[in-house]
Amino acid sequence: MRAVHRYPGCTGQRATRTGLCRRPVQERLGASAENRHREPGGRQLGHGCHSHKAQSQIPGLANVKNIVAVASGKGGVGKSTTAANLALALSREGARVGILDADIYGPSQGVMFGIAEGTRPKIKDQKWFVPVQAHGIDVMSMAFLTDDNTPMVWRGPMVSGALLQLVTQTAWNDLDYLVIDMPPGTGDIQLTLAQKVPVAGAVIVTTPQDLALLDAKKGVEMFRKVNIPVLGVVENMAVHICSNCGHAEHLFGEGGGEKLASQYNVELLASLPLSMLIREQADGGKPTAIAEPESQIAMVYQELARHVGARIVLQEAASPAMPTISVSDD
Repeated sequence: MRAVHRYPGCTGQRATRTGLCRRPVQERLGASAENRHREPGGRQLGHGCHSHKAQSQIPGLANVKNIVAVASGKGGVGKSTTAANLALALSREGARVGILDADIYGPSQGVMFGIAEGTRPKIKDQKWFVPVQAHGIDVMSMAFLTDDNTPMVWRGPMVSGALLQLVTQTAWNDLDYLVIDMPPGTGDIQLTLAQKVPVAGAVIVTTPQDLALLDAKKGVEMFRKVNIPVLGVVENMAVHICSNCGHAEHLFGEGGGEKLASQYNVELLASLPLSMLIREQADGGKPTAIAEPESQIAMVYQELARHVGARIVLQEAASPAMPTISVSDD
């Protein structure tokens, strides 16, 4: 499986992680309409897809079939942008999708989905948060429960409790996929997710920069230790294409995402450019996957969604039980 990338400014060719791809984009994206919404084995990728979870001992989440964690080892690598576009691309495949902004300290999905500042979720039966609807997606975020300028000065246990409350006390609308936009790092929220939430798999987001790759490796190792499958790697800011002359320049290094994927024997799911368009559309509340759905960048996100759905199906039905940690006086 090769990542697809055609960047604005390229002269009719697409850079890939091993050179230039000459296959037509229709072939790479699955040209036949009858196969577009199918998982491997003919099962449906869109609404009505099968439920999967890695931790067999954790009860499933009501009205949610598959939970995908989008994570990174460090901030500033485009994780939230990737999560938003992945959710929208899955929706375009016909799935019912929600997104949970689990970055308690720095939530951003409200802005990316164009949700007005000060929006508050409705309360159902004095217990359930009703997710905010935007672009056909269920959206839930700590940003909806606080003011934009109010910092969350919380210790780890409070943050973990808030995450569980957002996950379990939101009245999700019969979702095929719930995308969780994780905070950067490998701390309390990540551990709580692994121990309490039935995750189907994780997507690791990085840039080619060595410092980002070092932290991304820690993210991969963490998910492996808690027996959550790593579905693959997304490499952002892989190349910058000059909008004037078309010159390609690897500002943050070259081939880092491929090396990371190869080292851990996972797929390089997608490789995306450093693009002003991606940034402007996310800041404007209408990410690329729906702002320009026929663009080459949006097609990368669309293939990412299909690959994520396929990788979930290909994982074993249940991972081994979570390791038990014991402490003795010896």
